[in-house]
Amino acid sequence: MAIEMEKGSVSIDAQNIMPVIKRWLYSDKDIFLREVVSNGCDAITKFRMLNPGSTEPMSVTVTVDKEAQELRISDTGIGMTADEVRRYINQVAFSSATEFMKQFDGKEDEKNDIIGHFGLGFYSVFMVSGRVEIETLSWTEGAEPVHWASEDGMDFEISEGSRTEHGTTIILHITEEEKEFLETYRVREVLKRYCGYMAYPVMLEDAGAKPTEREEPIEGETNEDGSPKMRKVIEEPKPEQINDTAPLWLKKPSECTDEEYKSFYHKMFSDYNDPLFWIHLNVDYPFNLKGILYFPKLRRDFGPNDGQIKLFAGQVFVAENIKEVIPEFLMLLKGVLDCPDLPLNVSRSFLQNDGYVKKISTHITKKVADKLTSLFNTAREDYQKYWDDIAPFVKYGCITNEKFFNAVKDVLLYKLTDGTYVTLEEYKTRNGDKTKNKVFYASDPKRQAASISLYTQRGIDVAVMDFREIDASFLNFMEYGGGKQDWTFARVDADVSGLTEESDEGKELDAEKLQELFRKELDNNQLDVSLASMANADLIAMVTEDEQARRFKELYRMENMPDSYALVLNRRNPTVQALASRDPEDEMTAMLCRQVYDLARMAAAPLENDEITAFLERSQKLVGMLAKNS
Repeated sequence: MAIEMEKGSVSIDAQNIMPVIKRWLYSDKDIFLREVVSNGCDAITKFRMLNPGSTEPMSVTVTVDKEAQELRISDTGIGMTADEVRRYINQVAFSSATEFMKQFDGKEDEKNDIIGHFGLGFYSVFMVSGRVEIETLSWTEGAEPVHWASEDGMDFEISEGSRTEHGTTIILHITEEEKEFLETYRVREVLKRYCGYMAYPVMLEDAGAKPTEREEPIEGETNEDGSPKMRKVIEEPKPEQINDTAPLWLKKPSECTDEEYKSFYHKMFSDYNDPLFWIHLNVDYPFNLKGILYFPKLRRDFGPNDGQIKLFAGQVFVAENIKEVIPEFLMLLKGVLDCPDLPLNVSRSFLQNDGYVKKISTHITKKVADKLTSLFNTAREDYQKYWDDIAPFVKYGCITNEKFFNAVKDVLLYKLTDGTYVTLEEYKTRNGDKTKNKVFYASDPKRQAASISLYTQRGIDVAVMDFREIDASFLNFMEYGGGKQDWTFARVDADVSGLTEESDEGKELDAEKLQELFRKELDNNQLDVSLASMANADLIAMVTEDEQARRFKELYRMENMPDSYALVLNRRNPTVQALASRDPEDEMTAMLCRQVYDLARMAAAPLENDEITAFLERSQKLVGMLAKNS
């Protein structure tokens, strides 16, 4: 029976629903293409389920017709009857409109809740269209084709359609303001972004494309000069398949090769460097989660958003770096996660309070920790090769995620100045009582080489903590935060506790008198001067800087905060003993005090500007004086 012309209004209480949709989704208007293409894939899935033996080729084709100012999205899916159009297009989409208006009125940051959450996906097409038509034919026997049209999403008309094969075609009459969606390159860009891995072929067709002409040799025929005869061949333009219907993350890990993992990484993230290693997630219970997380080599100046985690829902791209699903520290990684049970568009508040999402986040954290632990236990040599590159990520994860820290605390490595990698327990075992419950470290091994050698000569290991952007926070975490333990950390120039030993030499020296002498000669009444019995008698003095004050300065980047240096004199050293008995008014005494202080300073950091000039002039003068007296 033929379908009679029918006109009406979409069932809705709030008549201003379309302006609200357009206003709230304006910045993401290209999302309409994802919605209609994913609807087309859903329709194909339903057809496959109802016709399991069918061998028909199935696809969604997007046609750009610039001349007609149309964008057509056609699928070979289940199609709709007239009653289904009335039910699914005219009623169901707005069944929650009243609730929608109450919940979202005035909440601009909740715009992503509109499509999907309330079944408004189809109506996103009105953001770019002045008129929308649907041509559809149900797969059911005897079904009549149906035509639906609306200019504003509010009033519609239904009539007999013209489609001859099951499926649905949505015809968008693009407005002048949105004519960018009549450019094939722009549509390709949107399709690749949102639909690049959908389950069925997504084809892009340019209705205005012209046939191409090329020449090819005629088999068995040659010219007089022996060259092959050529003929012209006209090739009609063909639709271009946009997507990969079987992305790597859907395969079983055992079916994937290292080359496939690397190739997928290069293609997905346009990164020509190989990843260090990866984790393939494949979970079916108690929730559905698939994906691949890659560990890239981090830059020294990394930021918390340097990574790129793409979130999919059933092979449909949703968004990037959604911290409610992905633990914050994992944002430093690159990868894809596919959670089919997530709606295409959900609000941040929904994700924050959803138990399912929290389980996914916890599981991902556990899998990353398991991977690191497994590498440590079964391939430690490889793990150590990766450590310099992944250490910032692991340390950041420890600071920001307690569960992650508890899972990996025993496999945290510390690189030593000799290139060895040890855990904290191994450091304790190697150094025993010599370090007095401290881990000594260097933040700049080249600059602090002299100080480092003082420790290594005594058989004390020095760790390298030279990642300024994260190490200050990590050390505080290990001492006072979730990683709190009995051992503390001290930079090689923080104190001399690891360099002293019991000795009676120089016990007669007066510390107060020496402090007064150095303060006077250096013109610094705030300088803290002390005596210590150094194991190395040749060492005259060391300049130390309070560990906590320096850390605070570095952590909060307080460049204007004054340095808090202290001078530690070695009571066993002959020069110090001689200085203690010298005339404080003698010129040589003043020069020697300044020279001792500058030499100690230089072991920790180079002198700058006027300091180095004064040091060089004084050194030359002292050499001359010594030469005359010898």
